[in-house]
Amino acid sequence: MTAADPLTAAAEPPLRPLPERAAALLRDLGASPRLAAHLRLVHDVAVELADWVERRHPTLPFDRAAVLFGAATHDIGKTAHVEELSSPGSAHEEAGRRLLLERGVEPELARFAGTHAAWAADPDVGFEDLLVALADKVWKNKRVSALEDLVVGRLSGASGRAVWEEFLALDDLLSALGADAERRLAFQAAYPVRP
Repeated sequence: MTAADPLTAAAEPPLRPLPERAAALLRDLGASPRLAAHLRLVHDVAVELADWVERRHPTLPFDRAAVLFGAATHDIGKTAHVEELSSPGSAHEEAGRRLLLERGVEPELARFAGTHAAWAADPDVGFEDLLVALADKVWKNKRVSALEDLVVGRLSGASGRAVWEEFLALDDLLSALGADAERRLAFQAAYPVRP
């Protein structure tokens, strides 16, 4: 196990720091090292996704800062439900939303604690929510075709490009991101579930 703080530890390739507000919330809530590492990894992938969307679709309006904050806090409810760091469960979703709201986080940012897992239940889910959900899957090279189809549909609708063209471009990106999954999984596994 490593003694380095997962919020600031060096990694290869380098990981970006979390937004300071998100890092402060994790510290305040006593997030476990494993959770902090996970959120940093998902945030890093979300940065890559947001950068790609901005390059490929410069006129597509989306709230980049919301995506990055959402990725950095989507599982914050696992500070209250630590067992869900190593076992399946969804109690952390509503707990995370409540924790964020109680600490003054705006509802439009706190929502990601729930929508990162409930994107399929809401046909009107926002593009930002889809990007957070996608980052939460692809960081470990998990591919979810229904989620990717929703993202592709939004991209195609915004760009006017054919669905297949958007699919191929997104597939290339997700394949490249997935290639680093083993490194990300090793970084996360280096930190204990409990402090």
